[in-house]
Amino acid sequence: MRVRVFLAGAGSAIGTRLVPLLLDAGYDVFGTTRSKERAGTLEAAGVKPIVIDVFDAPALSRAMVAVRPQIVIHQLTDLPRGLEPSRLADWMARNARIRSEGTRNLVAAAIEAGARRLIAQSIAWVYAPGPEPHSEDDPLDIHAEGTRAVTVGGVVALERLTLESPPLTGIVLRYGQLYGPGTGKDEPTNSAPLHVDAAASAALLAARCAHSGTFNIAETNKYVSTDKARRELGWTPGFRLTGGSLSRRQAAVSPAQPSS
Repeated sequence: MRVRVFLAGAGSAIGTRLVPLLLDAGYDVFGTTRSKERAGTLEAAGVKPIVIDVFDAPALSRAMVAVRPQIVIHQLTDLPRGLEPSRLADWMARNARIRSEGTRNLVAAAIEAGARRLIAQSIAWVYAPGPEPHSEDDPLDIHAEGTRAVTVGGVVALERLTLESPPLTGIVLRYGQLYGPGTGKDEPTNSAPLHVDAAASAALLAARCAHSGTFNIAETNKYVSTDKARRELGWTPGFRLTGGSLSRRQAAVSPAQPSS
């Protein structure tokens, strides 16, 4: 029996690159989008599309229960490409709402549907000031101010809900700053860069991880340590998709089996 994955944000930058990895690894993928137009693109890629808004909690629960996935992957964000600086505060608030209210709705729906595992996208650049590189055990910057405080608040809510919602096994992926296809950036920038394909591969590997945990996911840098992800997930920052799909050799995982 193929393992069913409920991919929230299947049309996002990471979601788009994650879809072929999941399909190639043998998963049955149900992917959400808010756009009816994008649903056709997802279907053509092999996804069973679900047009839904994560803030519509009753509809989300009905959709999740109908699918009954073993794994839920949260790749939802609400940030546009080419963000105008004058609208930064508005968009930060919208993204924080996705991380707090959106994650809360996903968790409730996943538990109702009998899911076993939740993998959620977080970020790696909200650690409190302190010795670097930061490990996953270092505190987050909960005393931040301004728009950073809004972002940190959303991250804290997302991570708490992901990791502390039994019976779900929660995995948090603290991604670095994305570049590559669909991100609007062709080259690495900022303190902890991360290619979107390597980000997607981390989610694939997390789907096979049996235990809960938090992982920094970024290229080698001075700001965060990624030793834990390399050691426990077998993740590598050099992973890239080839020809829009993934070969079995590149996947380095066996076809998906029902999770225990």
